[in-house]
Amino acid sequence: MTITTTVTGRLAEFTERLTDELGEEATSTDPKLIRKLSSDWSRLSPILMEKLPPGRFLADLVVRPSTVDDVPTILRLAYEYDVPVTPRGAGTGNYGQATPFDGGVLLDLRKLDRITEIGDGFVRVEAGARLTAIDRQVREAGHDIWMFPSTKSSSVGGFIAGGSAGTGTIKHGTVSDGWVRELRVAPCDGSGTDFWVMGPDTVAFTHAYGVSGIVTEAVVRTDPAREWVAFYASFPSYAQAVDIHRRLPELPILPRLASADEPPLVASLPAPVELDSTRTSLRIILEPSTVETVSRWVASAGGEVVAVLDGYEQTDRLSGMSYNHPIYFRQRAGHPCFHLEVNGRALWDDPDAVKSVYPNSVIHLELGPNRGPFGMLAADYQSEEQVLDGFARLNEIGIGVHSPHQWNVDRHVEQIVATVPRTDPKGLLNPGKLSHSP
Repeated sequence: MTITTTVTGRLAEFTERLTDELGEEATSTDPKLIRKLSSDWSRLSPILMEKLPPGRFLADLVVRPSTVDDVPTILRLAYEYDVPVTPRGAGTGNYGQATPFDGGVLLDLRKLDRITEIGDGFVRVEAGARLTAIDRQVREAGHDIWMFPSTKSSSVGGFIAGGSAGTGTIKHGTVSDGWVRELRVAPCDGSGTDFWVMGPDTVAFTHAYGVSGIVTEAVVRTDPAREWVAFYASFPSYAQAVDIHRRLPELPILPRLASADEPPLVASLPAPVELDSTRTSLRIILEPSTVETVSRWVASAGGEVVAVLDGYEQTDRLSGMSYNHPIYFRQRAGHPCFHLEVNGRALWDDPDAVKSVYPNSVIHLELGPNRGPFGMLAADYQSEEQVLDGFARLNEIGIGVHSPHQWNVDRHVEQIVATVPRTDPKGLLNPGKLSHSP
């Protein structure tokens, strides 16, 4: 018997057993669906597009659990039949985290979308719930979710397992800095059970791409709700915008978000107001009582307040132009480029040095949880070697780099590696994500 026949037979028996336990509607081998769900938004990286083009790595079947209790059953059978399992939420990740390198099951968690409890300072949700729905319901109950990604249609499980920062980061830090209070996790250890982790123990399952266990439920923190406005300003120069950006931590109520873009990025932003593409754009989600102060700062720095827009939907729209989204909009407008996630005070103090590393560089700026700058450096793409060669030069001028051009787990690695032997002893969960090669 050939290896191919053995694998095919194993998958067929696995699928039959799974159908018996969960019903025929839980599985699909539709080629179009498999191809669609086997890729994410890694197309944002020209390097990943070369390595992970749609269709190169495909699951053998899609499995859609209908309840949280279905997931341990799926993983018990996967363990029994040695079938790899790659979890997927809304598919808004950018790093190929949900690419099924070894085929097997693509575990589509989107049906697990219930918001089960909103309490004092927390909300309890299933992993497939979209942040848009969660935020809407907690707002109606008088709360603000601590943070959410710039792609707010992301699932909460995907954001916890694959994200890092978002709207709310300035005050509350990253995803692993206390936002996640509890997680329900299904291991792939043959037990057919799951367990809860709390507090610091959640870190081993945060930004882990599911390799240490599949997150099926989460309890995340909320604050009392505030009113917020979308504040737009523009400046003749990047340096003038920076003068305001670095003062924002002085405000008595911190902004939810503070983004700035140089003119080449401004031209393609889908703003609800007209933005002058010859000027640097500064966009902030502000608490209304701070608008007057920031407006004075803008005028004194030589800038102009373009608009102050009321309504929570306007702050969402502003958030949709933050983080790596301006890079996407620039690419969509016909400007091929790559980007790096960068941090360091040189983004404020010596932007020319930062931009000297790559040809035709531009900066997208954010305000981070340490009240310092981070953001995206975009430039013309030549080759992977060109991109990698610039890292050391950026480090020399005090710029930290996180590469969005690789799929391996690179945060909390020690905790994750220590957890995997217990929760995934056969290495079936999202194979290839704890190493650099598929």
